[in-house]
Amino acid sequence: MAGRGGWLDPDVEKYVLDEAGERLVLEVRKHWVASSWPGLRVVFGTVVFVSAWAFEGPLFWILFLLGLGVGAQAGWKMLQEYRDRFVITNQRVFRMHGVLNTARASVPLGRILDITVKKPMTGRWLNYGHFVFESAAQVQGLKDIRYVADIDIREDILRKTMQGDTQQVTIAPPEDDGT
Repeated sequence: MAGRGGWLDPDVEKYVLDEAGERLVLEVRKHWVASSWPGLRVVFGTVVFVSAWAFEGPLFWILFLLGLGVGAQAGWKMLQEYRDRFVITNQRVFRMHGVLNTARASVPLGRILDITVKKPMTGRWLNYGHFVFESAAQVQGLKDIRYVADIDIREDILRKTMQGDTQQVTIAPPEDDGT
């Protein structure tokens, strides 16, 4: 099955182990706040890049390269944030991230010892937060899951799934980033 989000989508379904009875419960993209600073840098880089054409000589090249560099780096960061996914299945949680090289870290639900939810002040205003996991496995790739939209709902789904109460958990398509 091809990814729903096109060729940039990480297509997490192919890592759900259907033959082992695993089901996708929730796929979470990062909240839009995670991409806001890179987005502003893309705008800045574009303005500098376009304004370079108003100048000649060395100043043109300085502004041209500066705008191109800032815009390209910020665009890359936005792509990294888009491809960073947190996934809950009925058997485990995993995080998948990376653009050219991808990394996955997973931990079985039974090995999660503690879940801490951190909501900064802006997170309370904009409805996002961060998960901090403590597990018996101490998988570092799953220690901090940052910029989770609707974190209170996601925590509730995760806790119900951990208790095996998947009847009350709505199986949801990949969530938008909180917008």
